[in-house]
Amino acid sequence: MPTSPNQAVQNTLSIPPDDLTRRLIVATADDQNRPHIGLVGDTYTILLSGRDTAERFCLIDMHIPPGGGPPPHRHDFEETFIVLDGEMEATFRGMKSTVKAGETIHIPANAPHQFHNASDQPVRLLCICSPAGQENFFAEVGVPVATRITPPPKIDPASQAEFKAKAEALAPKYKTEMLQHA
Repeated sequence: MPTSPNQAVQNTLSIPPDDLTRRLIVATADDQNRPHIGLVGDTYTILLSGRDTAERFCLIDMHIPPGGGPPPHRHDFEETFIVLDGEMEATFRGMKSTVKAGETIHIPANAPHQFHNASDQPVRLLCICSPAGQENFFAEVGVPVATRITPPPKIDPASQAEFKAKAEALAPKYKTEMLQHA
């Protein structure tokens, strides 16, 4: 039995009260203060991290140059891609499709997948990972770059092998598995 009218109202609400410690965030991918991370030839800009969303999700602006995109992988979180510019090839459980500007694809947790820019133009997409955490993996394995379209530095074969070993060693920490095929 409620002890006050306020408690009676709270008991009927299905959502908690507003968390006044959280703030409005306005994020722009071209902001020089945003983390821009060079990774596998691509550039990922963290627009919202888990710290910003109470770990519910992260939002990443991705610049994928021609030929770019990560190797086949899978992970234990949901991932959604919204293609803003260009078109990319997405492989999901072995099936390839072309995803064009204005289209969205969703990858369920644990499903093998890969995306690749098979065109001769850059692709820009937004990536939502839920829950958050993938942005931390990118920050640990990638390198800081100046802007949202600055490519990561080219690396020699020895450095490439070191990068691959580092990514594979960190993958389990982020519930990610590198695969031979998507």
